[in-house]
Amino acid sequence: MPTISGMRRRGYPASAIKQFATEVGVARRENLIELPRLENVIRECLNRVSIRVMAILDPIKITITNYPEQIDFIEVENNPEAPEAGSRMVPFGKNIYIEKEDFMEVPPPKYFRLSPGGMVRLKSAFIIRCDEVIKNNKGEVDHLLCTYFPESKSGQDNSGLKVKTTIHWVEQSSAVNAEVRLYDRLFNVPEPNSGEEDFKSLINEQSLITVTNACVEPSLKDAVHETRYQFIRKGYFCLDVDSENDKLVFNRIVSLKDSWAKISEKG
Repeated sequence: MPTISGMRRRGYPASAIKQFATEVGVARRENLIELPRLENVIRECLNRVSIRVMAILDPIKITITNYPEQIDFIEVENNPEAPEAGSRMVPFGKNIYIEKEDFMEVPPPKYFRLSPGGMVRLKSAFIIRCDEVIKNNKGEVDHLLCTYFPESKSGQDNSGLKVKTTIHWVEQSSAVNAEVRLYDRLFNVPEPNSGEEDFKSLINEQSLITVTNACVEPSLKDAVHETRYQFIRKGYFCLDVDSENDKLVFNRIVSLKDSWAKISEKG
């Protein structure tokens, strides 16, 4: 469990802590409450209030070959759970970034993200098709050449095309570099002091992963610590106190789902 100052810096909402305390109550004997229970309360709270934004943690570039040499603006809702939160305009253009994990050159069966000849929808924007994979001199994928379908714009789609996956993106020229700190459990087991093993052998080496080359949408230049953000498909985040005007730093408050539940099931 993080310390009080750690929870504040990580962005735990006070309302979620109060709700959690109310749910677990007060016992006369020592009681162990598993961390996922707290995290689920935090997710429920953040889902209602967080602004949905697009952030790419491991970018790969896409050039949309038939898109004009101009920057347009796409309207994106701030929070589908709270229509009163309104929307914002996000730049869109010929060159964008997507997550590397959203592309696979040789996909397995039933893979619905981007692949050569495959199509996906860009969040709040258009359907694109991957036409060509450009590699560097080491044979590694450098960037992708894609085609967009002008009649497929979200909310105005007349293309007749059907895709099964929507992915997020960030326009290249307006992208803002950020450091993203991905916090996770300190230990690989719920009760590190329950056995005879040295607790140091149970430390989770992935408890903090620092991503230094993330690309985020330009609206986050005005981010403040008091606002909570959902990086679409990545988790809930807040601005860290280490942030400066020329260096944005975001802390992951909690992931979108409890990935540790599956790990525990596997044993």
